[in-house]
Amino acid sequence: MRGLVLIAGLAAFAGVSAEPGIDAERILFGQSAALTGPASGLGQAMRAGIEAAFDEANRNGGVHGRRLELISLDDGYEPEAAIENMRALINEREVFALIGAVGTPTARSSVPVAAAAGVPYIAPFTGAPFLRDGQWQNVINLRASYYQETEAMMEFLTRRGLTRVAVAYQDDSFGRAGFRGAQLAMERRGLKPAAIAVYPRNTIAVKTTLLDVMEGDPEAVIIVGAPAPVAAFLNWGSKLKLDMVFMTTSFAGGNALIRNLSSESLGSAGLLMTQVVPPLMGEALPVVQDYLSALKETSPDAEPGFVSLEGYLAGRMAVVAMEQCGPEPRRDRVLPMLRDAGRIDLGGFSLEFGAEDYQGSDAVYLTVVSPDGEYLPLDASGAR
Repeated sequence: MRGLVLIAGLAAFAGVSAEPGIDAERILFGQSAALTGPASGLGQAMRAGIEAAFDEANRNGGVHGRRLELISLDDGYEPEAAIENMRALINEREVFALIGAVGTPTARSSVPVAAAAGVPYIAPFTGAPFLRDGQWQNVINLRASYYQETEAMMEFLTRRGLTRVAVAYQDDSFGRAGFRGAQLAMERRGLKPAAIAVYPRNTIAVKTTLLDVMEGDPEAVIIVGAPAPVAAFLNWGSKLKLDMVFMTTSFAGGNALIRNLSSESLGSAGLLMTQVVPPLMGEALPVVQDYLSALKETSPDAEPGFVSLEGYLAGRMAVVAMEQCGPEPRRDRVLPMLRDAGRIDLGGFSLEFGAEDYQGSDAVYLTVVSPDGEYLPLDASGAR
């Protein structure tokens, strides 16, 4: 017994933590995300952004002398794979915390695994409401919710006098969250969907979905989906010469969506997208300038975009949390530290949590896709 006590004392003296994922030299984070498949652009971009933030911190001495490292595993945007990844990251790789997971269905399956192990689940790339209602005390969110994104969409459309709005969504927990947000935003304005259509996850076979939408003769359609199927939907709309406004959420992926759009789709008017991180164009905020420099340093060939910016902000938020935890971080202190931190300024982009507030930012930005594939900012009235 005295030998065990002596060994524990020597470990503490040497700066080795008893917490998994922590030693004298590093703090290990884990990520489960789609690195292959139709949603791979999202996972790859989130990883690139997190790594840019971690490398930036490491070049400045790390956090309390420790390097930040990330292990990323591919779940292909499938819930079953996400569960297996959670178990591997927690039990085999022994990460300190999880960060930058991608998707609602994967989060719904993996968050309980992380919660059972007492592992923080930081900044998932999803606006799902179930991650924000306090049900899961191990979750902390960076971004605005899907309800807030769809509210911004309906505010924009109704200000322009467009009231016949259809909704097409991915038939899973993500799509249903986006649909419910749109439905609630319509109800607040005394409206109902002009048409409702669904399609399966991880498919681009959405022509029938578009035909179902057209049955309602809408003036606009809100599409809730991942990059590849949303692009396929828009490409079919261009082929059919449809005269309507198309709107989609941040999960459609920014750069990943543009890469999948046909030239006809890019050339047509009426493609708008909500974003939950600041614009990269125009007079960029200081944190955006930091992101662009960090991404170029870490991944010179990476294309800047909204998703990797969100990953970078997630990484910066994790750095703040670890700094606040002090030289001997514990898993159970990470999220309380963020919730008690007050206003966190990341360089013009602010986060603020609370005792019952698990989401740092409420910001939603409206953008329109230009014919040359750039996202241009809009205000709620439609002015650039």
